[in-house]
Amino acid sequence: MNGGNEKDGVTEALVYLGNRSDVKIISMSIGDVFNNSKVADGIRYAYGKGKLIFAAAGTSTSFTNWFGVIFPASMNETVAVTGVKEGQYKRCDVCHSGSKVDFTVIMEQAGTNAHPLSVAMNGDQPSTVGGSSVATATTAGIAALVWSRNPGWSRSQVLQKMKESADFYPNRNSEFGYGNLNAFTAVQ
Repeated sequence: MNGGNEKDGVTEALVYLGNRSDVKIISMSIGDVFNNSKVADGIRYAYGKGKLIFAAAGTSTSFTNWFGVIFPASMNETVAVTGVKEGQYKRCDVCHSGSKVDFTVIMEQAGTNAHPLSVAMNGDQPSTVGGSSVATATTAGIAALVWSRNPGWSRSQVLQKMKESADFYPNRNSEFGYGNLNAFTAVQ
């Protein structure tokens, strides 16, 4: 999300989605180390319309991997998500972490650093996926399951149920928020 046209497009999409009554969840796997006031205004607009907005905490290699949670996941109106290694609370090799993270999803196997399998990008060979973007989409999917099970709930109620299903609840970890979600528990 570097160019002006990209930022304009994201802002317009947020306003459009904010105005749609059939949209309850927005998943954002974009970001930058720098804030953008126009995109932030779009997020605040959609949030003001009751949308539950998930944002990737950040996925990068050496350039910004040292940086904490990036924009827009750093905003109070978004729910920041990142990836961790299986069986341990250590961020995946390319994932960001920090005090703004709300939830985590396993994105790397312990020991091998292998990522979960996905459908083939082309041909018959499956691909692998990882990073905070995939963790964010997974978390948004869990939120959709919770909300579909409880269609009369508000954004706050859905988010609370998700927190209650996570590893660290009722506490927050300083790097990984409420931790890994348990989808089965969340929909009960």
